[in-house]
Amino acid sequence: MSNATAPIFSVLNRAPSVLFRGASVLTMDADDRLLTDTDVLVEKGLITAVGVGLQAPEGTRIIDASQHLLMPGLINGHVHSPANFLKGALDDAPLEMFMLYEVPPLAGAPDSARMCNLRTLLGAAEMLKLGITSVHDDAFFNPVPTPETIDAVMDAYATSGMRASVSLDQPNVVEFDKYPFLKELLPQELRLHMENAPRQSDGELIALYRAFIAKWHGAAGGRLMASVSCSAPQRVTIPYFEALTELSAEHGLPFIIHILETRLQRVLGQEKYGKSLVRYVDDLGLLDERKLVIHAVWIDRHDIDLLAASGCTVAHNPISNLKLGSGVMPYRALRDAGVPICLGTDEAAVDDTANMWGVAKVAGLIHKIADPEWQRWPKANEVLGDLFIGGARGMGLPDRIGRVVPGYAADLILVDLDTIAFTPLNDIRRQLVFCENGSSVTLTMVDGRIVYEDGKLTTIDEKALRAEIRSLMAEHQANLAETRLQADRLAPYYREMYRKTLSRPVGMNRWVGSNEDVHNN
Repeated sequence: MSNATAPIFSVLNRAPSVLFRGASVLTMDADDRLLTDTDVLVEKGLITAVGVGLQAPEGTRIIDASQHLLMPGLINGHVHSPANFLKGALDDAPLEMFMLYEVPPLAGAPDSARMCNLRTLLGAAEMLKLGITSVHDDAFFNPVPTPETIDAVMDAYATSGMRASVSLDQPNVVEFDKYPFLKELLPQELRLHMENAPRQSDGELIALYRAFIAKWHGAAGGRLMASVSCSAPQRVTIPYFEALTELSAEHGLPFIIHILETRLQRVLGQEKYGKSLVRYVDDLGLLDERKLVIHAVWIDRHDIDLLAASGCTVAHNPISNLKLGSGVMPYRALRDAGVPICLGTDEAAVDDTANMWGVAKVAGLIHKIADPEWQRWPKANEVLGDLFIGGARGMGLPDRIGRVVPGYAADLILVDLDTIAFTPLNDIRRQLVFCENGSSVTLTMVDGRIVYEDGKLTTIDEKALRAEIRSLMAEHQANLAETRLQADRLAPYYREMYRKTLSRPVGMNRWVGSNEDVHNN
């Protein structure tokens, strides 16, 4: 590990075995059982037994779990960790305007490796304290990724004790080619500036990916994994998209791809490809079961059929979609078609937290204003299924995490039932989705290691982390200020692009309260 990313944090210590005694247990098993007064034995990172009156091997730590719920750790199915310092930093705006101030197309100074390390640690610390044990991180790098900044992100997850799958989200086409109408709207000076912005070639990016996979996939005893990402189909060259799909197949890796998050992207598909972006990817022969499709808001019936036929998973980010005004995903239509769904916070800039409890609650609520048929509204058990079973599938770990079942990884949390959220206790599943906010989590275990207990992280010196981050804020604020200056130059043209797309009919509506025909599709 280089000095730039030297840890200020302790080394993990794995207990030989832990026995949780007398817990209520939300198994999330095939029968969706809720057990009472049950013991769960953890040995060498795995759940080895679930039952009553289990005997503990010598040296086992016994934890009294009475009046607690033992359940799988939460799975954050979609995050961009490089935005972890941007909570509350940006005004709400549609995605295309928002990204100007987050991912500057006229690239500024790159962040240091230490900055990348610290912001990843900050997100991991927040998630572990909330009982989130696994994260699928689609990490972007401005202006381009380097071995040092990639290692800084991965070192942070290694240190934190969290289970993480990380991809390199790196577009490699000129900025104005990602959008409809933008090239024609920009003055020549800004077009030339965009054309000259740093970009990596297909070959450079694939070489970077191969080195990343060789070094980090399966590291930390299998707790760290690589996945691949093209960001979005319109943001990369077709040869790079094809090469990434081959890499995904070669190593059996999930492939992250943002598709039809916004109405503007629907218009882009019509204007540039003469079809939706789902159909564009399918026609290229690149829509497959390893794809993790992010957002999928502005999709139509045929798109849904294609997603279902491919075997892909869709990541639902309802708070992000609200923050950016992207719209309401057609949840029930996707579920009815058999498309697996996972849940994610997206990033700190668009959720302002990494709290999956809040995401679960909003997922259970937002679709009630998109469908007047109340019997089609999401039920609490469906939302929990998305959170755990869908989350595990999205990470490519359907037989390893997300259940309290012998043979599964011991990614577990204890939730105190003697709290306001569960008093009185009427229905544990509904109260997990609609009442709990993470404050009842008393213990977090990942891979058999206790990483959070009794209000304190065991792997991260949180006070030292916060202090060092504050000391680096001058660098961060300087970068933000430069980004704002560059974004302000471009904003009028992006606003005009956005306005122009609103005049193009797309045959559907995903906004609440619009005059467009809600039931067209």
